[in-house]
Amino acid sequence: MAGSVGAERTKPIASNRRARRNYTIVDTFESGIALLGSEVKSMREGRIDLKDSYADVRLGELWLVGAYIAPYEFAREGGHDPERDRKLLMHRREIDRIAGQVAEKGLTLVPLQVYFKKGKVKVELGLAKGRTTVDKRQALRDKDHEKEMRRHR
Repeated sequence: MAGSVGAERTKPIASNRRARRNYTIVDTFESGIALLGSEVKSMREGRIDLKDSYADVRLGELWLVGAYIAPYEFAREGGHDPERDRKLLMHRREIDRIAGQVAEKGLTLVPLQVYFKKGKVKVELGLAKGRTTVDKRQALRDKDHEKEMRRHR
């Protein structure tokens, strides 16, 4: 029984693979997210898209902008707005520290993945620096070189 509880601890829902390609991740944070019931039901079905989403600090609060959570078909009264901004839940100190880094260093806050942890939906945020096209190509070359080295061991 105890083994099944550990397996359920972090169940991935969606990941933002494009973020890891377009950005260099400097630091990562875990955040809760305020959701409606129909959004959670839709997420349990894996119907979320993080493709063009980012996190934004507004008036000392953290918001997830641009994430698409598909409407839940059995929801009452139409359910939720699929593209609404959703509040991210973090401690004030963490939000202030992140806001300082974003403002000072010109970094971006992007969601890397969404997952269930002990029954709650969590968002992994990455403090990221944008990559140029040349950087993306170099990263791809490095990745291929690494793969080739592992193959010849």
